[in-house]
Amino acid sequence: MTDFKHLDIEDKTVFSEYLSLDPPRTSELTFTNLFIWRHQHRPTWLLWEDCLLIIFQPKGATPFGLPPIGPGDKKKALDFLFQILGQLTPEARVCRVSQSFVEEVVEPNQYSITLDRNNSDYVYLTRDLINLSGRKYHRKKNHLNRFIKNNTFEYRPLDKDLVASFLEMQESWCQIRECVEQPELLSEDYAVHEALTHFEDLDYQGGAIIMDSRVEAFSLGEPLNQETAVIHIEKANPDIPGLYTAINQLFCSNAWADMTYVNREQDLGSEGLRKAKESYYPHHMVDKHILTQERNK
Repeated sequence: MTDFKHLDIEDKTVFSEYLSLDPPRTSELTFTNLFIWRHQHRPTWLLWEDCLLIIFQPKGATPFGLPPIGPGDKKKALDFLFQILGQLTPEARVCRVSQSFVEEVVEPNQYSITLDRNNSDYVYLTRDLINLSGRKYHRKKNHLNRFIKNNTFEYRPLDKDLVASFLEMQESWCQIRECVEQPELLSEDYAVHEALTHFEDLDYQGGAIIMDSRVEAFSLGEPLNQETAVIHIEKANPDIPGLYTAINQLFCSNAWADMTYVNREQDLGSEGLRKAKESYYPHHMVDKHILTQERNK
């Protein structure tokens, strides 16, 4: 592992190059996502024979790899990655593996393949999230219309002058949700701070709903590939009815109208998150898998 290095902001150029050569479909594989969550996942990386290899080493949890990225021989890179993982843990595994990677790279007689439903991504048609047309979106459209009718607000894209206001909104949201009592929300709070304090260094966009000179909702996202945007963070004041629906619709219409799809990431096995994501009727899922070297029987 001596050649693997910890992820830092200076590594963005390398990651951008390899991700542009091999555009991802899974939400984890953007530099922004890897960077802002680095204190939780503790990613290390290595360039090996024209492939980018990434290993997560979270504290108190089993290390695991992400699928190799780049134009090199991914089958060889995957074998090498498992060799490295075998030095770290007897439970070597590669996670967040897309269905396309499984079909194009993985030898089924060499690896065991397990669907990871909790980490599979929800992907929507952008026009559905913008227009909210048809019977299935009737409820969402009503929520949006009521919010517009009952509130005076302004939508603004994130710029450096708004960063402090976004941070204030995040702090207020965390106080309401008692983030200090919930490790997963505390980790997310750290990730949001990392994203916002490095706004000018990263490639994502943000949008906010401002009411009475306060940011009451915001969303952060970026292009995942040429036809898909990925939404990393979405926050809204839970005391304002329809606000979550409004920030979703406004961010998509203002930032991502030229994209065919919007990836809203995974539900992590949370019943509440799953219900919320399914309520927008995904066009499809990006299934993710876990690879181990146990042979199929």
